[in-house]
Amino acid sequence: MGEGEDAASEVEFRSDVTVELVRASAADADVVFAARVSTKGEQSLADVDADPERSAGLINYLMRDRHGSTAEHNSMTFYVQAPIFVFREFMRHRIASYNEESGRYRELRPVFYVPERDRKLVQQGKPGAYDFVAGTAEQHDLVERETRQLCTAAYAAYQRMLAAGIAREVARIVLPLTIYSSMYVTMNARSLMNFLSLRTRRDDSTFPSYPQREIEMVAELMEAEWARLMPITHAAFDRNGRVAP
Repeated sequence: MGEGEDAASEVEFRSDVTVELVRASAADADVVFAARVSTKGEQSLADVDADPERSAGLINYLMRDRHGSTAEHNSMTFYVQAPIFVFREFMRHRIASYNEESGRYRELRPVFYVPERDRKLVQQGKPGAYDFVAGTAEQHDLVERETRQLCTAAYAAYQRMLAAGIAREVARIVLPLTIYSSMYVTMNARSLMNFLSLRTRRDDSTFPSYPQREIEMVAELMEAEWARLMPITHAAFDRNGRVAP
């Protein structure tokens, strides 16, 4: 069995993403005490452990009138696994701290993304006014076949270069953007709301957005974790049109 066949036997294809909340200091009460310092000064220290259920109206008011700084006094760190092309979109959001695995310092694993069969494939319309619709069975077959063949061949080439003593930072240049990477991303609730407002598609949003499906998959999992940590703030975000404050 040759080196290319060895590489082919190792290659894994996925159609999902991974999001894990690894650390958090985030609660609805954080929004409450941050808001009340403006009117109560040092007396707001008594609200650090306030019952947020009794302050749901305050949180909704803050969201409605976009007093966003009150949602910054918290922190969430997520571990994310996704294709590299998702990370390049993610890092357009200069509202978080990122640390990603490095292809210079470790051999990248042969894990690649291929869309699920229900992923919409065909773009209709012009830039600024387009939508995606389902592809045919033949189009899905083409995407899957070409992706699997290209990724398998690319990883075999990567392995051949590594075996020949080529540095990892050089050998990685043959790998496609559909290879998986991993990162930690840390942000506060205000930053997360900004991300969600742009990277989830909700027709009831005040300003509907049309993200690429793969980054929306990440956003949906992050939103589920945040909703568990800060349910009242999340509900106010939804109620007020999913506009980042």
